[in-house]
Amino acid sequence: MKVFLLHPDREVEAQEPPPQADALVADLDVDTLIGAMAGGDRYLWDVAKQTLLASLTGPDTITYRQRVLADCLDHPGVVRKLYDVAVEAIEARRKVFYVTRHDTPERVVSRSVQMLTALMGSVRRLRALADDHATAFRSEGFTGLFARIADELDDDYLAAAGEHLAELDFRRGTLFSGELGRGNRGVSYVLHRLPRRRWFDVVSGRGGPRYSFQIPDRDEAGFQALGEIRSKGLNEAANAIGQDADHVVSFFTVLRFELAFYLGCVNLRDQLAAHGEPVCFPTPVRQGEDAFTTRGLYDVCLALRTDGVVGNDVDADGSTLVMVTGANQGGKSTFLRSVGLAQLMMQCGLFVAATQLRATVAQGVFTHFKREEDATMTHGKFDEELARMSDIADQITPGALLLCNESFGSTNEREGSQIARDVIDAMTGNDIRVVFVTHLFDLAHGLHEHRAPTTVFLRAERRPDETRTFRVVPGEPLPTSYGEDSYRRIFGTDAATAVSA
Repeated sequence: MKVFLLHPDREVEAQEPPPQADALVADLDVDTLIGAMAGGDRYLWDVAKQTLLASLTGPDTITYRQRVLADCLDHPGVVRKLYDVAVEAIEARRKVFYVTRHDTPERVVSRSVQMLTALMGSVRRLRALADDHATAFRSEGFTGLFARIADELDDDYLAAAGEHLAELDFRRGTLFSGELGRGNRGVSYVLHRLPRRRWFDVVSGRGGPRYSFQIPDRDEAGFQALGEIRSKGLNEAANAIGQDADHVVSFFTVLRFELAFYLGCVNLRDQLAAHGEPVCFPTPVRQGEDAFTTRGLYDVCLALRTDGVVGNDVDADGSTLVMVTGANQGGKSTFLRSVGLAQLMMQCGLFVAATQLRATVAQGVFTHFKREEDATMTHGKFDEELARMSDIADQITPGALLLCNESFGSTNEREGSQIARDVIDAMTGNDIRVVFVTHLFDLAHGLHEHRAPTTVFLRAERRPDETRTFRVVPGEPLPTSYGEDSYRRIFGTDAATAVSA
């Protein structure tokens, strides 16, 4: 039986982290997001990280997950009960000694029967939850799962499973058939169900002739021979029941994994709601259309740490390059992180930190953020920037999204601007969308002077009284990073006046 809560037609598979995953996690502060989803549970942490970084690229699958998640958000209590049943089943498996390939068929059968007997309790509880709550769920994922549970785990199956497990306990003995092969060796052993004897036959001793013999107590060779015959007779049964046990455990393992992701999403929603922050399900757009329109987009990780986070409205449909300029500490880097986090969240089927978002799916998200110098660097800061961009160029593919934060700012204005312009041209020329935050005026001004229709310019907003709103708004680059603001704040006078004096 399949789960199919994360994909409509297949179960989740283990994947290697995407290229530049460590840099992506560090630059976007992804661990804060994962921590909110995990809620202190290490298993939820691992599942959230794996699923968040394994981006989907098909809008249909993204929408499929969104609908499953909507059910989870509407019925979190039921989902937690389903998850608890899966955890209970896996714990029951761990309580039974592990079966190795060197174990005898008798031990394999015995342990598999113990395991399946314990698992049947979980199966019955799963069936009861499905019966009680199936009609409340609307997504294709959950309705399909509940339908499979009702069909494959019906009353007849549960009754038959109980009977088979009772028979495999062998309390009434073991019945085999066999044939004589070459050299009068026993071959073709087949395990049979013991015929039921009526109580009258048991008491009266009737019921037809019985042919039997007894092995003397001290006949070790006889006992060994009988044991070998029994092992041969149980061999096929051991393989079959061992596989059955593995299949049931595998189902509950997958169920736990897939539900763990959605429980992490519920945890995240609850934490954002506690901060009073809105979320929405985004509209994913197929590759081939450059779409990015959002309302109220905010940095979800910042919102998890503080209240009153500012959101941004951006209209960038049809753009392949978004240049962001403006005053220091004006919200540019925060906006850049919000874009990257929203892309990751959308492409794993999550809601996003906004009131509205419509965006093209990306063939990977890459980040190139400025780094502080430290003792681990073997080259200068500028060389380190070039090396990281070279690594990105080796791994990035058409359709990807590149987020640059103050890239190449460690060298002089002219050189940094020229290198950044070459990188931007190469990326956008290969169907890679770029969002570039910079204080390099020569770069931003040059692009604005010769701006293409596919370029959008945003600027950190500043009110007439020179206070910052921490929002980005449409605006051309300005030739200052507002150094005069700092001068007034520190010296209490106007910089120009001080110079003229």
